[in-house]
Amino acid sequence: MIKSVSRRSAAGFTLIELMIVIAIIAILAAVLVPNFIRARAMGQLTACKSNLKNLATSLEAYSVDNGARYPTALVTLTPAYIKTLPICPTAGQQTYTASFFSQVDPDTYLLRCEGTFHSSLAIPTDYPQYDSGRGLVERP
Repeated sequence: MIKSVSRRSAAGFTLIELMIVIAIIAILAAVLVPNFIRARAMGQLTACKSNLKNLATSLEAYSVDNGARYPTALVTLTPAYIKTLPICPTAGQQTYTASFFSQVDPDTYLLRCEGTFHSSLAIPTDYPQYDSGRGLVERP
């Protein structure tokens, strides 16, 4: 009597096993990708706030050197007070110059990231802002 021996190859994975692994990877990606996108947006917002603070520091240094008066244009700060005017990392362009406003009596200024570039984080249009009296203003 001859017994038939079935040989099962132990060298590979079955289709079911591969499908389970792919499903697990897809679930992990679906959970992690939105968190990574939000973390990147938060980092860009933090960099934008830092740009505003750096510009404010440059404006204060200019004011000290020029009889407690702020400049009428941000380009006046370069290169003596700040090497180059920063760009918003979310927008990829210079968004601070067009929104800069200064007045003489009382001597104040307002800087803001102009536009809706941070709207993915529920930040209103033209925010964050830096006000010479209040400092950094993130929301109205």
